[in-house]
Amino acid sequence: MNEADIAFPHLGIYISSLPKGITIGGFTIAYYGLIIACGMVAGLLLARWQAKRSGQNPEIYMDYIIFGIIFSVIGARLYYVAFRWEDYKDNLLQIFNIRGGGMAIYGSVIAAVLTAIVYCRIKKYKFSLFADTAVLGLILGQIIGRYGNFMNREAFGGYTDSLFAMRLKTSQVSLSNVTEQMWDHAVEKNGVSYIQVHPTFLYESVWNLVILFLMIWRSKHKKFDGEIFLMYLVGYGIGRAWIEGLRTDQLQIGDTGIAVSQVLSAVLALGGIVYWIYRLRKVKKEKPDEPAIDNQ
Repeated sequence: MNEADIAFPHLGIYISSLPKGITIGGFTIAYYGLIIACGMVAGLLLARWQAKRSGQNPEIYMDYIIFGIIFSVIGARLYYVAFRWEDYKDNLLQIFNIRGGGMAIYGSVIAAVLTAIVYCRIKKYKFSLFADTAVLGLILGQIIGRYGNFMNREAFGGYTDSLFAMRLKTSQVSLSNVTEQMWDHAVEKNGVSYIQVHPTFLYESVWNLVILFLMIWRSKHKKFDGEIFLMYLVGYGIGRAWIEGLRTDQLQIGDTGIAVSQVLSAVLALGGIVYWIYRLRKVKKEKPDEPAIDNQ
């Protein structure tokens, strides 16, 4: 028990052996990839369920998912590379080495939204309605996908001794993400060194789960198309701005020390709140006596 790969000591949880993947015929399949794939499938199923629930054709979302996945992966990689350019400028071929790690969820989200805009324009489908439906699948995929980070022992926060503190073997994490404070509080058990950190994957997945339930509830009471998408921007943005501040593997803006995802989250949350208030006031002005669905 003392030599567990991962432990939550204050909760009495010890995971003795947790490999990062499985090997079949000499080829290793990372659990990270399998979990991301499961998240995509689950997200599609939820979007199709919401489409049926709201009287839409579920096949619209089935047709989109192929393009959405392809460009989301490209976007996630390009976003990461853009803010870690120093690691790739002298070896451009490494940009294509996705198996070596380096994906950013915001790049994926941005690419998915841009793809959806183009898709809706080609299909002559209302983007705001599409976004309200698809975003439920997006956040579910994010909830599940964070457990890929758990399996990889990555995207963790700084040192903590709180109730949910997580211990990781130093031999299984990227040492570039281990801070001096973590080393100062490192724990050694039977000759094995551990760092103790914030399980930010857990914080974000639980936060997003709450947002998801609120979005599903609100979808039956929304005042205009696009409102659920705004809920996502605000809810996810607020949570991510807080959680990103805990992480030690932040993508930063040049040499400023400022986390780009933290800034982007705050901007999206603030912009979402302002636009949400504006649209609610507009709807109330147009139809003051009854709830309205904006069909512009």
